Amino acid sequence: MNIALFGGASLYMFFGLVVLVLITFVFYFYFSLKKREKEITKEREESTRRIYELAILKELGERVGYSLDVEEILQIITGSLRQFIDYTAVGYVVINPGKLKVNTHIEKSVSREFLSEMKSRMVASLSALTDKTYDLENIDEVLSGAIVIDEIKQNIGSLFNIPLVIDGEVVGVLTVAHVTSGLYKEADMTILYKITGQASEAVTRLQEVVKKEKGKLNAMVESMGDGVLMVDSEYRVVVANPAIKRIIKADVSKDVSIFDFIDILGGKFDIRGKLEESVSKKVSYVSERINIDEVFFEIGVYPVAHHLAKGGNQILGAVVVFHDISKDIELERVREEFTGMIVHELRSPLDGVKKIIELIVSGSVDTGSDKFKEYLNMAHQSSASMLELVNDILDLSKLQAGKFEVNKEKANIKEVIENRISFYKISADGRGVSLDLWAGENVPELLEFDPQAVKQILNNFLSNALKFTSKGGAILVSAFVYNPKEALPNLDRSKVSVFPEAADLKVKSPSLCVAVSDTGIGIPEDSIKDLFHTFKQAKLNPVDKEIKGTGLGLVIAKGIAEEHGGTVGVVAKEGVGSCFFFTIPL
Repeated sequence: MNIALFGGASLYMFFGLVVLVLITFVFYFYFSLKKREKEITKEREESTRRIYELAILKELGERVGYSLDVEEILQIITGSLRQFIDYTAVGYVVINPGKLKVNTHIEKSVSREFLSEMKSRMVASLSALTDKTYDLENIDEVLSGAIVIDEIKQNIGSLFNIPLVIDGEVVGVLTVAHVTSGLYKEADMTILYKITGQASEAVTRLQEVVKKEKGKLNAMVESMGDGVLMVDSEYRVVVANPAIKRIIKADVSKDVSIFDFIDILGGKFDIRGKLEESVSKKVSYVSERINIDEVFFEIGVYPVAHHLAKGGNQILGAVVVFHDISKDIELERVREEFTGMIVHELRSPLDGVKKIIELIVSGSVDTGSDKFKEYLNMAHQSSASMLELVNDILDLSKLQAGKFEVNKEKANIKEVIENRISFYKISADGRGVSLDLWAGENVPELLEFDPQAVKQILNNFLSNALKFTSKGGAILVSAFVYNPKEALPNLDRSKVSVFPEAADLKVKSPSLCVAVSDTGIGIPEDSIKDLFHTFKQAKLNPVDKEIKGTGLGLVIAKGIAEEHGGTVGVVAKEGVGSCFFFTIPL
């Protein structure tokens, strides 16, 4: 009996233990599920916050990637808040020039008292952050969203502020408010801090780039030789660089208005009308030549457009550029004169050759007579003159195109000079002009240069010297090696009237120097600047009125010397003489 009772009790105990274990497992799984459910909820919330963060940052990147508008940034953030956070009202305050601007969006109807408290706390936060006091009466305020109902007696229960900092300076405050107390958690504030922080960093970096580029642009506009004027859509002057102020004879340090330009241009150019046309019709305009105080300008008017993110353009104003074309006009005139001179130089010998051929063909000249030989000689000289001119033009074209080549070889500079002196000796003797050579003892027997090219330089220098030296005068060709660390060679200055000094030679290393000095008419100081320049020729009167020139020879001589790595130059005294020289580095 006792055994049976004991067995029954044991059975009850066993079943009770099983039930207890089952209940324990049930509770364990229940609480485990609850815990997991909380973790899932938290993960879902974190995921939602993360998705919101990515979405808002993407939107900021797309819409504000190149914007410096703080309000636009805050509008994007506040417009996206409802995706993850509950609020009764959200707003921001930003610092505008002269006053604050408060923008508040009401999600659920509140009283004016609620909005007033929210505004006060926003401004107080901004004051604390900027250490400045702001007048609550001097505020531009914008409201949107639900209507205001004064009968609602609910105060602010939860509120937090997030500063917007651009380039280390607080420019505004974002505020989120709710009627319920203790609503916002640290995670809600953290994500907003992170978003505004990243937006602030992006704008700060963009501002730095804009400042840098603006600085470059301002420096460029300030240094431009052309006059630059920019006006806004109301035709107020935004930019006027020093060049354009000088054009209208205005004080560079003072501001100018559009009326200053209207006054100076008068009836020559309707600047106001062209600006209005450019802004309204979005067209550009370039004027013909306009003369302002004996200076010719080409005036361009161009609209300034801002490409909007949503497409289309917004006209911000217009820019006017005064381009000085005086030099172009002068060059055009000089080119016309040069072309006329070249045509004349070719036409005269061509006409002579034509007439001589006509005489010979007609049979009126006996082919065995002295007259026939004289005509042939004249035709030969005319042909040689034309060929020389054509070769000069070809050489000039090669120099300007950078295709002129010198063929250097070991040669004796004294022999090259003596060859040219022998060539011109007959002409010099016929004019009663002495022509001699002086060579310094330090001139090597062999130097590396292009003999034919150097002959071209000497031909030009010697023919010019003969052209402007009267009977009884003298021409001396000097050759020496000059080291800038030493004194010039001891030249017998009694033989020359003009000779370059060390400063005139401008050599930086030991160089061969060849100078052609004459006792001719010299060159006026104001004419020296025109030498060695294409299309320009000094206004001089040669001794022999029949001898003319094109002025190409000096330009070619300069190019040849520079191709050797050297220089050319001239020193002259009017009525005394001239000395043309060239240098070649050893």
